Amino acid sequence: MRLVLAEDQFLLREGITRLLAAYGFEVVAAVGTGPELIEALTEHEPDVALVDIRMPPTHTDEGLRAVLHARRRKPGRPALMLSQYVDQLYAQELLADGAGGVGYLLKDRVFNTEQFVTALHTVAGGGTVMDPDVVSRMLSHNAHNEQLARLTEREHQVLGRMAEGHSNAAIATHLVITEKAVANHINNILAKLDLPPSKDGNRRVLAVLAYLNSA
Repeated sequence: MRLVLAEDQFLLREGITRLLAAYGFEVVAAVGTGPELIEALTEHEPDVALVDIRMPPTHTDEGLRAVLHARRRKPGRPALMLSQYVDQLYAQELLADGAGGVGYLLKDRVFNTEQFVTALHTVAGGGTVMDPDVVSRMLSHNAHNEQLARLTEREHQVLGRMAEGHSNAAIATHLVITEKAVANHINNILAKLDLPPSKDGNRRVLAVLAYLNSA
């Protein structure tokens, strides 16, 4: 899988490049600034981009701006964003086009290799991955929402895992319940949130996250 990496810290960039190579990724470009990222995405057309949100020259959200620019030119261009901080606004901007193929993880997740690599494959395949801390912030922010208040404790647990992009099977394993029970909980959640049912897992995640963003 061909990947463009954007990270301004040289040692971290080198370390991630070696880690990715060990898991079969071909890093076709490793850059350190937002403008270089835009050039690399245009030149290489990678399967996925791995991007630090805060990069030169502004050291604010240059990486995010570069990705959003690239996705306006090619909707759904896969990109997994990394950040040191939880910021719900970043998640909202990434999800705004509803195209999927996006992810937002805290940098600490890089050290959980299995989770990190799985997230990259999910995003490259058009899926959506949100960091558990980001999802928790969204749920907490909307805790007093009338529709969310209708959910049972178990439904809140399932909702959180859904929003993180987990499959029914993964949710069932985590919560130690059957997949049929998970499906029933999800149907109840979508009904209580007035969201249309969908068999497409990514559309389901995007619907839930869109609800949490707008509530």
